[in-house]
Amino acid sequence: MNSRLKYLVVSSSTVLVLLLLIGSVLGQSTSSDDPYKHIGVFADVVSRIKTEYVEEPDMKSVTLGALNGMLEAIDPFASYLNADQYKDYLKNKDIRRADVGLLLSKKFGYVGVVGVVPGSPAAKAGFTTGDMIESIKDIATRDMPLAYADLLLRGDPGSVIELSVVRVSKPEPSTVKLTRVNLTVPPVEDQMLPGQVAYIKPETLSATKVKEAAAEIEKLQKQGAQKLIVDLRNTAVGDPEDGIAFANLFMNKGLITYLQGQRVPRQNFNADASKAITTLPTVVLTNRGTADAAEVAAAALMDNNRAQLVGEPTYGEASMRKAITMEDGSAIILSVAKYYSPDGKSIQDNRVTPTNQVLQPEPQVDVDDSGEPLPEANDQQQPEQQKSLQDDPMVKKALDVLGARA
Repeated sequence: MNSRLKYLVVSSSTVLVLLLLIGSVLGQSTSSDDPYKHIGVFADVVSRIKTEYVEEPDMKSVTLGALNGMLEAIDPFASYLNADQYKDYLKNKDIRRADVGLLLSKKFGYVGVVGVVPGSPAAKAGFTTGDMIESIKDIATRDMPLAYADLLLRGDPGSVIELSVVRVSKPEPSTVKLTRVNLTVPPVEDQMLPGQVAYIKPETLSATKVKEAAAEIEKLQKQGAQKLIVDLRNTAVGDPEDGIAFANLFMNKGLITYLQGQRVPRQNFNADASKAITTLPTVVLTNRGTADAAEVAAAALMDNNRAQLVGEPTYGEASMRKAITMEDGSAIILSVAKYYSPDGKSIQDNRVTPTNQVLQPEPQVDVDDSGEPLPEANDQQQPEQQKSLQDDPMVKKALDVLGARA
């Protein structure tokens, strides 16, 4: 048995025991002292591993793996940072640095891709939701804190970072080199489709883009738009607060979302009639790359019967996170409250599922002989893809739902 396999066996066993412990703490126990009993079992198992395993394992690595496994089991966006990593995190978290445009979560112990920033090096290299990153700068991402992975991806403009990637469309690992840049987000896309149907696509839902989208909707209405398609596919950048503001553009009444946690009292976010700008019949497009702010907006519009959803279930990410420091200077970054859809479902746990489900074809990425993406070739394909918007299966379905397709 090689060392990698041995480590996986040991860490998996430890994580399993920790998961049993979590279960008891979360309410599966029947008496008040059960948690202490399970902690004792965990300590006993660790002791047995240390003394009776075929060779003495690296207990520091095993414990770190167990901690990260425990956090991932309850929150795919959580991180455990040791004292040095947390110092680096605090030092760099508010510094604007060049980036490659990857949005990350944890999946099966590794770092996975939630989405990409439009126009970023990662987008041009064909990264998509569900891709797995095996290593960053030759550092394995298994049990790597998510916040630390984000730090590794950032650096000086023009610097190159190497990733080992397992793609959704290509199961064999490949090496991809990305050049860090100062990220810029393209403007909100809009156009008028046949049948007086307006189409808008905000690539992100930052506060600035919400205002930009509002201006575009008002412009299209003045041009005679009678119906509206809002494309939130692969819109994964934006805080939940911005999703609330975006939903309010379409709603003059009703509950948009609410925030609640174990120690965070419920806070309702209701529509403000003075901020609504349109009453046009609306369809919202979503896919597995729709996350965070975009999910909050999509859930609000669907549950209030303000819009119909077409496409795929969303990613599942909408929470309030904070860093909680430990006595030794380490920290965990953990969700302390979650955003809920108006019908009472946690968006992070349940995602948002359209009533009109349509699968989106996998993007086709041109690669060279070694399997590495050709950014230039893929950039040239984009205008052609925009021309064929009406041939998009989800757009076709949206037009059918709106009764606007011949």
